[in-house]
Amino acid sequence: MSLPRIRLKKGEDRRIRAGHPWIFSNEIDTKLTPLKSFTPGQEVLVEAHDKSVLGTAYLNPHSLIAGRLFSRDPDTRLDLNFFKEKFQAALSLRERLFDQPFYRLVFSEGDGLPGLVIDRFAQDFVVQINTAGMEQKQILIQEALCSLFPDIHSILLRNDSQVREHEGLTQTITPLLGHPPEIIRLQENSATFSVPLWRGQKTGWFYDHRQNRARLAPYVPQRRVLDVFSYLGAWGIQAALGGATQVDCIESSALASGFILENAKLNHVHSQLNVITADAFDAMKQLLKDKKNYDVIILDPPAFVKKLKDRKEGLIAYQRLNELALKLLSPDGILVSCSCSMHVQFGDLMQLMQRLQFRNQETLQLLERGHQGPDHPIHIAIPETDYLKTVIVRKMKQER
Repeated sequence: MSLPRIRLKKGEDRRIRAGHPWIFSNEIDTKLTPLKSFTPGQEVLVEAHDKSVLGTAYLNPHSLIAGRLFSRDPDTRLDLNFFKEKFQAALSLRERLFDQPFYRLVFSEGDGLPGLVIDRFAQDFVVQINTAGMEQKQILIQEALCSLFPDIHSILLRNDSQVREHEGLTQTITPLLGHPPEIIRLQENSATFSVPLWRGQKTGWFYDHRQNRARLAPYVPQRRVLDVFSYLGAWGIQAALGGATQVDCIESSALASGFILENAKLNHVHSQLNVITADAFDAMKQLLKDKKNYDVIILDPPAFVKKLKDRKEGLIAYQRLNELALKLLSPDGILVSCSCSMHVQFGDLMQLMQRLQFRNQETLQLLERGHQGPDHPIHIAIPETDYLKTVIVRKMKQER
């Protein structure tokens, strides 16, 4: 069955032909193909101004990103075979990368599945759907996962992202298959963690920092470590396992703080670890008043710049946070500073470090750069998918 068509304005096909899959509402010739004639999630053929077909997409006439291309082939449809092939391709990569079944299986546009995120926790899966097009394909997603993983235990829909509001979708957390457990266990690097699937942040765990946390190992033996925005203790507990003598974790959530302590016991490092349940900025200021200092400090905050309009205020917040950390950091200490804000680049972090070096009369060395793990593949044409930045910086001893 042929699909309805949308026509782009003259010249608006260049970015699409270069590989970008997003079609903005103001790029569509609404006189020839009025958006109001389409329903959210509807599949369409996308035509350039000269009527040449660019591929197949799904639409949401109420969203700024009105169309998302899912194939360059005009005969491709969002059917069961499509999902099976995409999931198999995604799994093939992850099985080359990891020897344990704990990873992000699908990373939206990075895996050619716009609006869909899937995290795997052995035979339990957490699915996050962020677009109207994928919302209509829940049953096909379930069937494709069951086909690929015959021993699947459960699928939990964590459809509680604020991004859904832009698509006119409600926020909900509900099972898609089976009885998803409240708490699961996973393995990352040499550590084991209990994770709250239903009540945790996002999909429950942040796989994207796996390699960055592994990079921490050489810096922590016999050192005092501060893990800020600790969540479930991923950084701090792995630092303790790496030989840190003392680890303080700052976490504002009482629920997450409880899991940090549980995970510390699970990994037999509870004697090295302390949890400070408080706002990160307040806690760090109090540590300064108490004249505390640390050899290694990890800053892994939530996104301070969620929208481009928040960029100025967000960068100020990053600067305040990093300045507090540098004041708490011992000479010859290591700062691991992260940003998951898509609107903050590596260059922004480096400029921030330069300003702090000047303001505080410090000498800083950049030792390493890190970004999201390969189970979060970057779409070459979409800079926004390259969202995670990490810098490892050394605070040099002052010359006499």
